[in-house]
Amino acid sequence: MHRNEALIKRFYCAFSRRDAATMAACYAPDAVFRDPAFELRGERIGQMWSMLTSQAGPDFKIEFEGVQADEQQGRAHWEADYTFSTSGRPVHNIIEARFTFENGLIKTHVDDFNFWRWSQQALGLPGLLLGWTPLLQNKVREQAAKRLERFAARKPA
Repeated sequence: MHRNEALIKRFYCAFSRRDAATMAACYAPDAVFRDPAFELRGERIGQMWSMLTSQAGPDFKIEFEGVQADEQQGRAHWEADYTFSTSGRPVHNIIEARFTFENGLIKTHVDDFNFWRWSQQALGLPGLLLGWTPLLQNKVREQAAKRLERFAARKPA
């Protein structure tokens, strides 16, 4: 197994245990993370994982498979089941992750998922009607950024 493949597996095993510190340690100091809700750099990535894992409900569960990696890039398929805290609605999200590496750490991490599908589950009718629009996507990004800002302000460095 390539060391970067082992790194991805370590990351997702930590995620399934809600171990945000181990997840954050998998990233290079100047790493970049992007998904439909967040676009983050550096320590903000670890703060996001800390927020998400600490606020996940008891039904939170992830599964991953298809991990592949070489010296430059990697990929994984993962699925998350949880209750969306804002609406109390159940979500089953299907994500394709891509990675690049630098010095044995994650340099870039991009999670792609169907935002419209997610928004229908998480938000109900508003997601069904508006989830495909930039208006709702930008609103979700804005709210996620504010949530992370508040969370980071409460946590000691």
